[in-house]
Amino acid sequence: MKISRRELLLIKQHAEFETPNECCGILGGKNNQVKNVYQIDNVVASPTRYLMDPEQQLKATLDLENRGLEIIGFYHSHTNSEAYPSSTDVRMAVQSGWLDILYILISVKDSEVKAYKIESNGEIIEQDVIICDD
Repeated sequence: MKISRRELLLIKQHAEFETPNECCGILGGKNNQVKNVYQIDNVVASPTRYLMDPEQQLKATLDLENRGLEIIGFYHSHTNSEAYPSSTDVRMAVQSGWLDILYILISVKDSEVKAYKIESNGEIIEQDVIICDD
């Protein structure tokens, strides 16, 4: 996945703003290149899990379709742990059926950002994150 420094900063700022709760959002683009970051409200307002506001999620999806883009991934923060999918993250990804996108995690603790594919069997596969200039 390629992401610009500006878009990465938006995600980091969102994570810091929502702390102590997890933040969440959608990354839109094409060919694994992020073009848009959509900050979505975490309706459970929890430090250990997230659930995207369904109306905001739909609005972002429709906006992407109108722009000829697609959902590349979902992002969320971990406030007190590393940027690695928890068992809850894996379970939610598998149950939701969203397995053809990336799951991007940011650790508020150390500002680390990592991307993962989650397979239907729960296997977690780390993906490259390439940070490019704006």
